Amino acid sequence: MRRLSGWKAFSERKARPGRVRIALLSLLVGVVAACSSPPPESATGPELYSELCSSCHGAGLEGKAGPPLGVGSPSVTLPDSYIATTVTHGIGTMPSFNNLSSDQINKLVDFIRDVQAGQ
Repeated sequence: MRRLSGWKAFSERKARPGRVRIALLSLLVGVVAACSSPPPESATGPELYSELCSSCHGAGLEGKAGPPLGVGSPSVTLPDSYIATTVTHGIGTMPSFNNLSSDQINKLVDFIRDVQAGQ
């Protein structure tokens, strides 16, 4: 049996359609986020979430391409600093949002925590 390498191996490997779509969507979101200007400093937590996060994590934080962040999700037990670092630097297929100020990141984390608390 001949072993393939390089592009031929990649192109002949059976890809999982769902994973490919998620990877492409994540890449697209990252490119769009990197190319767009940061939201205004005056943006509220809900506005920041709606603009930057809802397309992957869902409008109600229920999760889509990205994991759920709402009530009962594993993120409830994570420290605020972990969420802030993840937003700033990205993780896995999630892009970084290092163009946000620390105040904007705090507003975003506060919004996520308010939703998790049922407020």
